[in-house]
Amino acid sequence: MRRCLWGFLFIAFALAWSIAAEHNPRTERISGSAGDVLEDDPVGRLKVYVYELPSKYNKKILQKDPRCLSHMFAAEIFMHRFLLSSPVRTLNPEEADWFYTPIYATCDLTPNGLPLPFKSPRMVRSAIQLISSSWPYWNRTEGADHFFVVPHDFGACFHYQEEKAIERGILPILQHATLVQTFGQRNHVCLNEGSITIPPYAPPQKMQAHQIPPDTPRSIFVYFRGLFYDVNNDPEGGYYARGARAAVWENFKNNPLFDISTEHPTTYYEDMQRAIFCLCPLGWAPWSPRLVEAVVFGCIPVIIADDIVLPFADAIPWEEIGVFVAEEDVPKLDAILTSIPPEVILRKQRLLANPSMKRAMLFPQPAQPGDAFHQILNGLARKLPHQKSIYLKPGEKMLNWTAGPVGDLKPW
Repeated sequence: MRRCLWGFLFIAFALAWSIAAEHNPRTERISGSAGDVLEDDPVGRLKVYVYELPSKYNKKILQKDPRCLSHMFAAEIFMHRFLLSSPVRTLNPEEADWFYTPIYATCDLTPNGLPLPFKSPRMVRSAIQLISSSWPYWNRTEGADHFFVVPHDFGACFHYQEEKAIERGILPILQHATLVQTFGQRNHVCLNEGSITIPPYAPPQKMQAHQIPPDTPRSIFVYFRGLFYDVNNDPEGGYYARGARAAVWENFKNNPLFDISTEHPTTYYEDMQRAIFCLCPLGWAPWSPRLVEAVVFGCIPVIIADDIVLPFADAIPWEEIGVFVAEEDVPKLDAILTSIPPEVILRKQRLLANPSMKRAMLFPQPAQPGDAFHQILNGLARKLPHQKSIYLKPGEKMLNWTAGPVGDLKPW
């Protein structure tokens, strides 16, 4: 009886969606300050000096493992390439507003393609020691006018498990710098005040190759592909995703409205374009590439990650395009989603169809106006001018170069 009821609800909803879609425009402008921020042009509002480092900090690491170009932390590589040819780049450090140190700290992969962060602190310390001894600019502010791209699970805490990341904390010598990072969670030790939260990297060309006609019916109500239990790193269960993914599986694996599985089919991108809702639960960290994929493919993201800080939150109207479900409310997901009125869903879909929002979530090659590169620069520009208080007085020192775990102090 329950199965029949869900089937009836699904058919009724799909019918309502298809009828309403025929009488509504496909896109909706992002109004208010969010729309203005999306359309900002950072050119002319800031200048960035890119340090020239020995290739062992970037290019040689990539040559050793080209897989780094396609994993979800690849923003550090593409941001470097973008800045080298960007009109905001200056070759005169005396006129720079910001200084950028190109380090590929997440390009150290296991055979399975997972990044190991254990060398990252030593590598970052080594690079900062180099720039502070070769140029005078770091020492003027102890890094307060410098930014670093650290797109790891827990950013500059450099660990893939939350408990260990909290214990480690942000690398002490990065405390004054601005961190451009994928990790964002309110009141968390791994999120610096003033950090710029960015989307993870998802390959734009690959997604473009899997686009299907926009008028394809969305016949899947809820879609998810991914782990529910991380047996390798959490053998006893319950810690991974704080139990939220396990709750999705245990409550909805037999629900006909939920198309969920651990298998990753070749039609993954096409399936997302046929779905109304795409689940975006936390994993080890609050975020995942599903956020990007959902926005790009017009699938309403169902964000299950308490206190998450979302990418470019001043430009992307996340409250208007997504659905937020508390981790403790996962067992009620079916009731929550089926109770959303069709007109609300249609408005979210029209906003998701806005090309400017899709561009802001991607790192395309070559860069495009309004893309994620430009949103990062917009974020840096909005932090200008620097307050006079960031500049140290002669002889003044604040940072402790010997702070942190003993292993981080070894030469790199």
